[in-house]
Amino acid sequence: MMAGLIGAKGRAGKVRIGVAGAGVGGLAAAVMLARAGHEVTLIDQFDRPRPVGSGLVMQPVGLMVLDQMGLGRAARRMGAPLLRLQGDTTSGRRVLDVAYARHAGLGLHRAALFDMLWRAAQVSGIRFVTDAPVTGQDRAHIVCRAGRLGPFDLIVDSAGAASPLSPLVARPLPYGAIWGTVDWPDDTDLPTDRLSQRYHAASRMAGILPVGRLPGDPVPKAAVFWSLPVDQLAGWAQLGLAAWKAEVTAHWPAMAPFLTQITDPGQMTAARYSHGRLRRPFGPGIVHIGDAAHRASPQLGQGANMALLDALALARALDLADGQDAGHIYAQARAAHVALYQTLSALFTPQYQSGSSALPVVRDHILAPLSRSAILRPILSRLIEGSLLPPLASLDRRAPGKAGGRVPPPP
Repeated sequence: MMAGLIGAKGRAGKVRIGVAGAGVGGLAAAVMLARAGHEVTLIDQFDRPRPVGSGLVMQPVGLMVLDQMGLGRAARRMGAPLLRLQGDTTSGRRVLDVAYARHAGLGLHRAALFDMLWRAAQVSGIRFVTDAPVTGQDRAHIVCRAGRLGPFDLIVDSAGAASPLSPLVARPLPYGAIWGTVDWPDDTDLPTDRLSQRYHAASRMAGILPVGRLPGDPVPKAAVFWSLPVDQLAGWAQLGLAAWKAEVTAHWPAMAPFLTQITDPGQMTAARYSHGRLRRPFGPGIVHIGDAAHRASPQLGQGANMALLDALALARALDLADGQDAGHIYAQARAAHVALYQTLSALFTPQYQSGSSALPVVRDHILAPLSRSAILRPILSRLIEGSLLPPLASLDRRAPGKAGGRVPPPP
């Protein structure tokens, strides 16, 4: 099928592409592929467009993709610039302090990112099929509640962590979190240019992320989160909202003006995480991107950025294929970058979210002092920026000077 895909592109310049899932990666891929002249159908389970989730960190590598899509300026208008990531223990010891060196990050609400991607998709000539949960693949067809859609020359699986199209079996992580979005309060001394966190060993973590504005709302927002073991996520509210607020405020008094705005447990959303990746994120007639290809803890703040990089890599792979296997080119482009961040996530996450009593001691008394050394500071800055390795190195070697491939600018 993939050979047929490339042959069709070579003859007519247009590939029939079915994109399963309208998350960050799916929307970005659909927009870039449609702008490149391909015939794109985007399929999702929603009956009307809406994002799922709360705040996220856009790293410089993710902003690079949005810039190449012509959406970077809009993202920066909506989001909150981030200059550093900081975390203290409940005893007041600073154990995380990493500054962005070359380019700032951006706190952004998922709804704002979804809105700008959705608007771009509306004017890109994409065919939308909604209210159609995807259930499987039948050769060149996507199977969903609407029936068999296709045939497609290529299926892009961006259906997320629960994708029925992906063979990935990920390892569930023992800790998750509850997330909510509130107005940034006037009566707080917390800075608006950083992600702030507070830890008790590794068993409890609270965080506040400035995320800028929501579409249609001029009031600056904050995403608040509270880490919990997975077996406590479902019942966190059963003790009562007042008791939960008292626990979190005792852990970190600075949370109080944020938590006063939480008046219903429904304002908080539980998130579970898993870890794993496909070593071969493609197959006959299909490629997997985003969480359908690799999953990790959000501790390094790379999730949405990885999905955007996957989408760009796929668009460039199709552009550069010229009779070769586009799936292989895409996978090769992303392999080293994804593997590195998967490995680092597996190493760092237990230091901040686990039941270990030893790892927080190592973190606080060995790793934290080392991180402030002149040697490690720039390395950690590049780590959070997402550029510890070039994210699309093999594609850059194939087409020097074309960091965006031939993805046209927005209309």
